[in-house]
Amino acid sequence: MKAIALILVFVLFAPFYGFSQTDKEALSLKISKAEDANLQKLKEYVWKRKSQVFIESQLKLTTITEFSFTPDGKLDTKIVDAESTVKKKPGLRGAAQANAAEDKMDYIEKALGLALQYTFLTKGEMLDFFSKATVTEKNGQIEAVASDVKVPGDRLLLRIDPTTYLCGYREFSSLLGKDKLEGELNYEMFSNGTNHISTTTLDLPAKKMTIDAQNQDYTIRVK
Repeated sequence: MKAIALILVFVLFAPFYGFSQTDKEALSLKISKAEDANLQKLKEYVWKRKSQVFIESQLKLTTITEFSFTPDGKLDTKIVDAESTVKKKPGLRGAAQANAAEDKMDYIEKALGLALQYTFLTKGEMLDFFSKATVTEKNGQIEAVASDVKVPGDRLLLRIDPTTYLCGYREFSSLLGKDKLEGELNYEMFSNGTNHISTTTLDLPAKKMTIDAQNQDYTIRVK
């Protein structure tokens, strides 16, 4: 009788101990399929991202980036506006300041670009991620976490809705050059079921910098 009780406990609570390798492979295929179908919907949109850059907790720069997909399916990004709170200095100091600002802008764009690399995983990358991931159920969500996803020592965590197999939250830690970078992405869903990133937060301690980005103005493109 005791053995039967132990079996029942295992059956009832097994999902919380993790998924088998076969389960993880099947899960990754379901998620890849859902992500691909969602991506096809997302390609119908153009949108903007407002990024606010804080250095030592002070707002220094705000940029607006426009997003769209090219006919061959690649994500196209273009900065359409940038506004700095830093007062421009005159003369040579102003020129040096402009060069520094240009370098900083390049660094910021690389950081945001790195976040996109952890956002749009290919089917192969998704399979590889789940092959090494620890997968559990947490608060009604599927949670998967793995290291060495893009570069040695990085880490990626996904929280997946078990009904849609779409991501609701994503966080990662990685390297931008030699600098540590940590990111969090939150998702929302339109009434038509299209899943999209709503906010991105990046922490770049080497530069004492944080970036708070919000996606906005989603519009279905005119064909």
